[in-house]
Amino acid sequence: MGIWKQFAEYLFIKKRDPNEERTTSMKYMHGMNRISLMMFLVALLVIIFKTVIRPLLHK
Repeated sequence: MGIWKQFAEYLFIKKRDPNEERTTSMKYMHGMNRISLMMFLVALLVIIFKTVIRPLLHK
């Protein structure tokens, strides 16, 4: 499975394959991956805000 396809499934952009086996462990793993990916994106936005946008507003 390609990494972009997996990201799309994590972010609910693309539907998962209905023929793929879903075990409880896989559900938990994908849920944790979603949480960590969302936390990373939020942290990236905070860093961009602090380093780029905030200095522009204080001029």
